[in-house]
Amino acid sequence: MALRARFPRLALVLALVLAAGACGPCGFQPDPGVKVVVPAMPTTLDWSYSDPNSWANYPVMLATQRGLTTLGPDHSVRPGLAERWERSRTAEGLEVYTFHLRQDVRWSDGVTPLSAQDFVLGWHRALQGRERGELGDLLGADEVLALQDQGAPAERVKAALARVGVEAVDSHTLRVTLARPRSYFLARLANVYLFFPTPSVDLAGRSEDAVQDYFDRPREGRPLALGPYRVERWDRAGERVRLVHNPHSAFQPALEPGERPAPVLTLLKSEIGPALYERGRVDFVFVDSAVALQGRRPDDLQREPLLSTYFLAFNTERPPLDRPEVRRALARAIDREALMKGLLPAARPSHVFLPPELPGAATPEDAARLPHFEPQRAREALAGVPGLDRPLRLLYRSGDSFVPEVAIAERLVAQFAAVGVRVTVDARSDFSAEVARRTPEGPRAYDLYLRRLGADYAHPNTFFTLFERNGLHQTGWETQKGGEPMDRFEKLLDEADAEPDEVRSRALYSQAQAVLLDEMAVIAPLYHPDRYFRTRASLHGVDVDPFNFLSLRELRLGPPAEGR
Repeated sequence: MALRARFPRLALVLALVLAAGACGPCGFQPDPGVKVVVPAMPTTLDWSYSDPNSWANYPVMLATQRGLTTLGPDHSVRPGLAERWERSRTAEGLEVYTFHLRQDVRWSDGVTPLSAQDFVLGWHRALQGRERGELGDLLGADEVLALQDQGAPAERVKAALARVGVEAVDSHTLRVTLARPRSYFLARLANVYLFFPTPSVDLAGRSEDAVQDYFDRPREGRPLALGPYRVERWDRAGERVRLVHNPHSAFQPALEPGERPAPVLTLLKSEIGPALYERGRVDFVFVDSAVALQGRRPDDLQREPLLSTYFLAFNTERPPLDRPEVRRALARAIDREALMKGLLPAARPSHVFLPPELPGAATPEDAARLPHFEPQRAREALAGVPGLDRPLRLLYRSGDSFVPEVAIAERLVAQFAAVGVRVTVDARSDFSAEVARRTPEGPRAYDLYLRRLGADYAHPNTFFTLFERNGLHQTGWETQKGGEPMDRFEKLLDEADAEPDEVRSRALYSQAQAVLLDEMAVIAPLYHPDRYFRTRASLHGVDVDPFNFLSLRELRLGPPAEGR
C-alpha cells in the first residue's frame, strides 16, 4: 500500500517540474533564437491604429517597419523610404513636401513593392485611430478630427479624409501638405510609427474586423513588414513576440566578416529578467534599478545616452513659489555635479533643458546665461522671504527606476537646507494624480516635483510642448503675470517651428528656453539620463536608441566583439 501510494505523489512532483519548465510568464521554457527581455509587451501590432500606451509597441514596430526619413548618428534627418524630397510653400503659406520613394523596397512577401498609396491608406487609418491627434499638422486633419469628435456619419468622415493633405501623385511619389509650416515634421517621420506606411495590397477594402484579425493573429507571413524582421507569432498569454528575419528587406544590417543575421528573435516579458540573464537563459536585459547600478558593474554593462532631461518643477501658484525670483534662487542653490556624484556609472549633470546632442540645442553662450549653481547668490535672494518658514513638499514617483530618484530627492533636501530652505520628500505611487490635485483654495497641493521628460523625435519641439498652455506640466505658470509670458513663449515656439533656417530657429528656441528656465523659472533641469543594459558579446548592433526604445535594426550574430 505504501509503495502504491508513492507513485501518484511521484507523478505529481514530476508533472509540477515539467510545468515549471514550460511556464510562460516566468521565462524558463526554451525559446528559439535570441531572447530579449523587454519591460512590456506590445498592446497592438497595428501601427496605424496604435493606442495611448504606444511606448510598449515601439521595439516591434521599429524592428519591422520604416519611415519616410531616418536619423543619422548625429540625430540629423536622412533619407529612409524616401530617397529624396522637395520642400516648398504655396501662395497661401501652406508647406508642401514631395517625397520620392525608393524603388527597390519590397514588402516581406518579396513581391509587393512599396507604393505611395501605402502611406495614403496608413495615414487615413491613423487619423481614425486612438492617437489620431498626432497627425494634426496635416492639412484638413482638423476637420477629420472634429467630425469624429462630433460623432458624424461615416460618409462625412470619409469625404473629409479625401481632402486631407496626403496624396499619391503616382506609385512612387507622395505629396504631403501641412496646415502650417513645421520644421519638426521630417524628424517625426523617422520615429513616430503612426506615419509608417501600411500594406494596402492586404488591407485596402477590408472591414475593420478583418483588419484587426490581420494584426491580432500573425500567420502565413502576415502582417507584412519592411524592416529586417517580421512578426511570426504573438503569444499574449505567454507574453512573447517571436520575430523572424525578413530576407526581402532593403534595410539589412551591414555584416562584418564572421557575422550573420539573427534568424529568430523572441521578445519576452519577465519579472526576473536579471536572474534569467545571469543563468544564461536570455541574451539581453535592461538594468532598470538605479540601486543595482551602484554595485559591482559587470563587464557586459552597456550605456546609451538618451535625448532626455530630468528636472525639478515648481508650483508657480503656491506661495512662496509664486514669485519667479524665489524659484530662480532655488535653481541656483542646486549643485548638479554633487547631486549626481557616485549615483550612476556615469552621469551628465546639466542646468540646460535641451540635451546638447539634440539638433537645435542651446549654444554654450546661451547656456551660460541660464540659472546655474551660485549658492551665495541663492542664499541672499532667499533670506527673509515670506512663506519660507514652512517646509516645502517635494514629490517624486515611488518604485524602482533607472533614475536614482530617491537619492536625488534626499540630496536636494540637503542642498536646499544649505541655503536655509526646509524640504520634505513624499514618494507617491499616485504621482500623476497627486501632482494634479488642487487644494480647496485653488492652487495645486504640491510645492515641487521631480520628473523625467524624454524626446519622441529629434527636435526641440518635442521637449517644449509639455510646457505649453494645454500641456500636462501642472505647474500653473500659464496663469502668471496675466498669461503674458506664456503667450510670448508659445509665440516663440510657433515662430521657431515654422522657421526653415536652422540658425534662426535655434535662436528662437533658445529664447523660449530662457523664458521657461530663467525669466519665469518654471523648472530647474538636473541631468540628462542614460539607459543601461546587458547583452551577450555574440550579439552585435543591439542597442537602445536615444528615445529609450530597444533598437534591433542593426542586430547581427557573430564572434565576441573586441573589448567585450
